Amino acid sequence: MRVLQVITRLIIGGAQETVMLTADMLPRSRWAVDVLSGPQTGSEGSLIEQVRARGIPLTIEPALVREVSSLKDLLVVVRLTRFIRRGRYHVVHTNSSKAGIVGRWAAWFACTPVIVHTVHGWGHHDSQHPVVRTLYVLLERLTQRLTDVLIVVSPLNTEKGLADGIASAGKYMTIRSGVELDRFLHPLRGREEMRAELGIPQEAPVVGTVARFSPQKAPLDWIEACRIIAEAIPEAHCVYVGDGPMRPQAEAAIREAGLADRCHLTGLRPDVPELLTTFDVFALSSLWEGLPRVLVQAMAAGLPVVATAIDGNVEAVLDGVTGRLVPPADPPALARAAIEMLRDAELAARMGREGRARVEEYGAERMVAQIAQLYEDLLARKGLR
Repeated sequence: MRVLQVITRLIIGGAQETVMLTADMLPRSRWAVDVLSGPQTGSEGSLIEQVRARGIPLTIEPALVREVSSLKDLLVVVRLTRFIRRGRYHVVHTNSSKAGIVGRWAAWFACTPVIVHTVHGWGHHDSQHPVVRTLYVLLERLTQRLTDVLIVVSPLNTEKGLADGIASAGKYMTIRSGVELDRFLHPLRGREEMRAELGIPQEAPVVGTVARFSPQKAPLDWIEACRIIAEAIPEAHCVYVGDGPMRPQAEAAIREAGLADRCHLTGLRPDVPELLTTFDVFALSSLWEGLPRVLVQAMAAGLPVVATAIDGNVEAVLDGVTGRLVPPADPPALARAAIEMLRDAELAARMGREGRARVEEYGAERMVAQIAQLYEDLLARKGLR
């Protein structure tokens, strides 16, 4: 059965890794999976070479871009419709907001039997201008009519969709975003070696994160929290793994806060499991999320987590058990929770153990098995199994 996975950009990110793992791990005796993406990557880094290295057939569609453009968006619908017709796909599965709209309309015009979309966090949110948000909600309401199933990575995404009048409850299905857990359960290099590489004293308390430098991740809130932590615990260090458009602003904030010698920006790194060994506490300052895979990765690494109480964060982190949840856009609250864990090693260790014990439900194998079963069920419903 032929499947096309469509996504706007193959940058380094949760939605993109989900697409890659699904395409790679669906049994090839049953499924022939292609991936189609737009050409844009960016400072976040690219997954294009990783996708190709796994032997996944990949098509780059030049007209599929992130920015809204009436002319280009109509063009990409036409081009995708032709592509899908030629490929004779049984399933078109879209991911991310832009590809989700144009890809589902193209699949519908191409008379694709099964159309599925995964919501990796809605494209509309309260930080947008009301007119823009209303337009995005309207587009989702119209496009859901073409969709057999809306997969969400967190039940909270279902609640938000229903509140905005997007589809009925029966059209939603929760499939958690899967992670290759073994890499994080068994890193290839240890804490002492990685700290020496980063220039961090072996006994220093460390708060770290893995995130893009983007408005969604609120890196300036994270740096402000680090400033507060440094005032309370002068020997503490902070580590930020990732890159993105807000990095220059973040670097300026670090200099202004006097943290240049204690806040380490690693940039994009392929050895995230190893870098996590240097952390004592994982802290995420996002303003909105779907289900952030980095929280699952941190828990698999045995780290206690501090995260903002939003969307999928609330699903992944059990407040008081595997970590602490704090209000978004509240750097002092983020700092207080991290300081508590840095000062109470027994509490931090207990939360880390609890988190590691609960990550199996986020394994990539489980996610892919659920997606495969969904495809089978929908194809059977259409008489194509």
